[in-house]
Amino acid sequence: MSQTQTLEEIQNFSGKYPKQIWSLFFSEMWERFSFYGMRGMLVFFMIDQLNFEEAQANLQYGATQAFVYAFTFLGGIFADKILGFRKSLFWGGAMMILGSIILSIDPHKYFFEGIAFTVIGTGFFKPNISTMVGYLYKKGDPRTDAGFSLFYAGINLGALIGGYLCIAIGKGNLFADSIDKPHRWSVAFGLAAFVMLISLINFIFTKRHLGPIGLQPMEVAADGTKSRMPLWKEIGTYILTFAMVPLIVFMIDKTEYTAYFMYTVGPAALLYLFYEMTKLTASERKKIIAALVFIFFSVLFFGIYEQAGGSLSIFAAKNLTPELLGMHLDPNGVNNSGGAFFIIFIAPLLGLLWIWMSKKKIEPNTVVKFGLGFILLGAGYYALFGTRFFADAAGMTSLDFFTVALLIITLGELCLSPIGLSIMTKLSTANLQGMMMGMWFLASAYGQYVAGILGAAMSKNVSGVTSGNANYDALISYTDGYKDLGLYAVIAGVFLIALSPLMKKLMQEVK
Repeated sequence: MSQTQTLEEIQNFSGKYPKQIWSLFFSEMWERFSFYGMRGMLVFFMIDQLNFEEAQANLQYGATQAFVYAFTFLGGIFADKILGFRKSLFWGGAMMILGSIILSIDPHKYFFEGIAFTVIGTGFFKPNISTMVGYLYKKGDPRTDAGFSLFYAGINLGALIGGYLCIAIGKGNLFADSIDKPHRWSVAFGLAAFVMLISLINFIFTKRHLGPIGLQPMEVAADGTKSRMPLWKEIGTYILTFAMVPLIVFMIDKTEYTAYFMYTVGPAALLYLFYEMTKLTASERKKIIAALVFIFFSVLFFGIYEQAGGSLSIFAAKNLTPELLGMHLDPNGVNNSGGAFFIIFIAPLLGLLWIWMSKKKIEPNTVVKFGLGFILLGAGYYALFGTRFFADAAGMTSLDFFTVALLIITLGELCLSPIGLSIMTKLSTANLQGMMMGMWFLASAYGQYVAGILGAAMSKNVSGVTSGNANYDALISYTDGYKDLGLYAVIAGVFLIALSPLMKKLMQEVK
């Protein structure tokens, strides 16, 4: 293949997957190694190394992750209007590398500064590589869901390796003989920078196979003539992102200002989207409205699901025994990487199942898939509640049963997350692809923010039962919270499935 290959030639591939998806798979895999490695360390590092209270650590985690996903919305807009997907990806990757290097120099001193760079970098990288995957398929291609499921497996292969390695190295549960204690966290954060560099190098060899996909957009004058994007706009984008770093540092450090940001950015994004919708046909607007319904429900889903990086990180550190099927494993590492482990094996099989069901004309529509995702998520959180029945008097419970809960939650995620990426591309118009993918991740930002609030509430809600053992009381408090979250998820799933007939009308020919 060459750079001159047309979009039609790329999309007219034979077989189950386009060839280009494998290169994008590996770029995303290494980026997700970096991201999930960082994500898995945040709450534990703040409590163990920075001496934050549990509630504060949950709020800081929620604020950090909220800004990560909020910036995917901005990154999508800049990609659509100025940079193009390729330059956005490179710029975001470079910012992530710089942030991880800053953290590796002295994570205790430069924690929030390093996090701010990775926040902005992820915002430019994440939505744009996902959008490029969408461009590999024609509208209505029934193989699209399978492609995103495979891509999601790449995400989770990186999450599996990075999610376990980084936290285990930082805690001293891996390579303790080779890395002295004062440098363990620096090595863990430095590893995230190294693998991000591998991701960008891989993309250099990938882009020549992408034809016109992801190139910088042309500037369109009032008379319809097109010209190259002015250099000052591109440079201005780079300068603006650097200028945002001090602001992000301040708002992550002072979580009350995160709340003001979240109250502002969502309504502003919706107003801008509504303005763009005035330029669409009635049919196109209905599809965007359907996309917004999916986005609304995803906020609730991720608010519950993303306890993995917050309250479940604390639960794993304090209340889980380090034994899984007879193997000695770090509970935090299992919590960070267990879901990814299951996805690697299940996602490709599920993608093939969707193809088979589509051929037999029995595939559930996207709305039903979303509803099933919520119901399985709720069942998984009921299983987390069930870990209390395996606890001893010291408040330590079974890592085996906890891992079963992760499996059920993972099945729910696979019914929603990869399908969500796919449906955004199906329902969007060509000129709003990046923005709608950004809206999907902006919804994740609100979910992450809600997750932090929920986790902080659970950490403050100490059980009324005074057993004389604070660790046991914490177990009861957290599992009570997980039971409530499970109920909310099941109710949302049933309600969403009931909306299926109305949603099908809005989505029209999109399945």
